[in-house]
Amino acid sequence: MWNAAMWGGISGSAVLIGALAAMFIPIRKKIIGYIMAFGTGVLIGAAAYELLGDSLNSGGVIPTSIGFVAGAFIFTFFNYIVSKKGAAERKRSEQKAAASGGIAIFIGTIMDAIPESIMIGASLLEGQSVSFLLVIAIFISNIPEGLSSTAGMKDNGYSKQKILILWIAVLAISTFASWSGYFFLDGASEAVMASIAAFAGGGIIAMVASTMMPEAYDDSGSTTGLITSLGLLVSLLLNNFS
Repeated sequence: MWNAAMWGGISGSAVLIGALAAMFIPIRKKIIGYIMAFGTGVLIGAAAYELLGDSLNSGGVIPTSIGFVAGAFIFTFFNYIVSKKGAAERKRSEQKAAASGGIAIFIGTIMDAIPESIMIGASLLEGQSVSFLLVIAIFISNIPEGLSSTAGMKDNGYSKQKILILWIAVLAISTFASWSGYFFLDGASEAVMASIAAFAGGGIIAMVASTMMPEAYDDSGSTTGLITSLGLLVSLLLNNFS
């Protein structure tokens, strides 16, 4: 049980690491774009191989399809709401997040993190080994979010202390969500587990397509496709050897 919390905390710590880097280290816009593009590829692979593939094998087509469409729809719905409130640029690098509202960014980040963290905890139910593919993919994708969102919060006048409190809260919520995924889904049927995994996969794909991919291209330009492809290849290799 506590392993689930630990791995959820590790994946969620990336936003805090990104925030600290944005506060104290000057990082070029293009480098952030490279990280975003690579994370995009790894996340697509994690959703396809780890979540949707396993969901289809264990639960069948119908639970997988229902969960996937529901996850994509619900993420899109809430993403629309928080975007209207100022979180549309929460994964933007450099100063593009400057006009975003800090609390809206915080809510949007939690919205991204919860389904991912739940599945990290749930992955421990199938064995006593966590899905390293999910942990690595989520960790990589969270770093540029911490970088870019912190830059926007600083430009909006948020103090370093307040920014750190917000990201520590995200870390705590990610840890709790991962623990919850292990605790509450223990004993769930294969159909339920398949639907939840597909739900998380749908949310991740919708998040990648609407926030990460376009912004990675803005920052890293024509190399985005190549770097994303390398991320997907790494995801495939990790899935094969895990």
